[in-house]
Amino acid sequence: MTPPFDPPKRKDPLVRTQLPLTPPGMGSRASHLLTRAAARGQFALPRCADCGTLNFPVHDVCPNCLSIRIEAAEVKPAGTLLSRTQAEVPALPYFRERAPWHVGLVQIEGGPQALAHLHPEAEVGAALRLYLKLDKAGQAVLYAAPKGPEVDLMSDPKWREMVAHPLHRRVLITDARHFATPAIVKALKAAGARKIRLGLPEAWKPFREARLYEGVEGVEILPLDMTSERSVFDVAHDYAGTTEIVINTADRIRAGRPLEPNTLVPAREMMEQIVFGPMRLAQAFAPALIGRGADGPAPAAAWVNLFSIHALAPLPGHLGWSAAHAAAHAWSLGLRAELAQGGIKLINLFMGPTEDPWFQAVVPPKVNGGAIASGIIKALSEGLEDYDIGPVAQDLRARLEANPKAVERELGQG
Repeated sequence: MTPPFDPPKRKDPLVRTQLPLTPPGMGSRASHLLTRAAARGQFALPRCADCGTLNFPVHDVCPNCLSIRIEAAEVKPAGTLLSRTQAEVPALPYFRERAPWHVGLVQIEGGPQALAHLHPEAEVGAALRLYLKLDKAGQAVLYAAPKGPEVDLMSDPKWREMVAHPLHRRVLITDARHFATPAIVKALKAAGARKIRLGLPEAWKPFREARLYEGVEGVEILPLDMTSERSVFDVAHDYAGTTEIVINTADRIRAGRPLEPNTLVPAREMMEQIVFGPMRLAQAFAPALIGRGADGPAPAAAWVNLFSIHALAPLPGHLGWSAAHAAAHAWSLGLRAELAQGGIKLINLFMGPTEDPWFQAVVPPKVNGGAIASGIIKALSEGLEDYDIGPVAQDLRARLEANPKAVERELGQG
């Protein structure tokens, strides 16, 4: 029986912080084939578009017919364990620090035999549930665990390396005034977060929701204004070294079309809040997160952004706001590459119009706080990089992938 993942002990300040290491990265462009599926929580294998042969790992050509037309195909995530082994002294430093490392040969149902990272409780001959995960290097890898609700995935350190579950972690939510913050706090508490800190912009203004958190163990409100370098510096100075997950909820919603008068000032304010605020926060917090990517059993793990799906396709009547989200999304991709040095996941959540009062005139369906909170927990607990919340975001994503020009024309007529 694998021991449960208990709360980590208080760190000894005299002990050197372990440097974050990563496993080997991608070997070729072809090896990126499964990255998108893993980033979205799908289970896919390489399949030859000509003969239909499934294989793993990714090959430049089909081993059956030598075709170069290899595609990612979703398949059933099930298999049987044929054999297993345990690496006691691996050669690479990353695996050596985490030994023993369990590996198994799995017969994938309807597919090939493949090597997979293995849950310690998996036994030869047992039916397995398969996962396609992103490891610390951002590489799509197979993970196999016994089937059944009694299997505790979080008890396996290898699984915890591939996800960013909030269990026993300290979380910073950047905006306590965001309409979804109460639901997010509730979901994080249920998921076992150790500490939840809420940034409160313009702390001089009345904050009626503060009563929701009075007496709640582990919840703390901090004065944090991301438009102020001084405010960000002060919070980072006190808390960056003890934060494992940052949830960026920065937003400022204002309507406006490109040729309407008096739209530049609100557009500039939206850019300041949605783009430059998180940039300030990242410059203050990200180095600490990167440096603590291997700090104990619950190290720094993730940076989460809440974006509108209209960062990818602008919402008519809210073009300045859409442009701010588009800029923030573009910047986040660069931040993802920086955070990867410490094995920190950057998670972008996309949603359609929400129940925020500023979307009062927008036609439903809309996304409520509970859906946002559930999406955050799902993305963290499964180690996703991109996740769409709600029917509007999911539909728009599908249409963008099918025909982006059609979406451009349709939205332009809105």
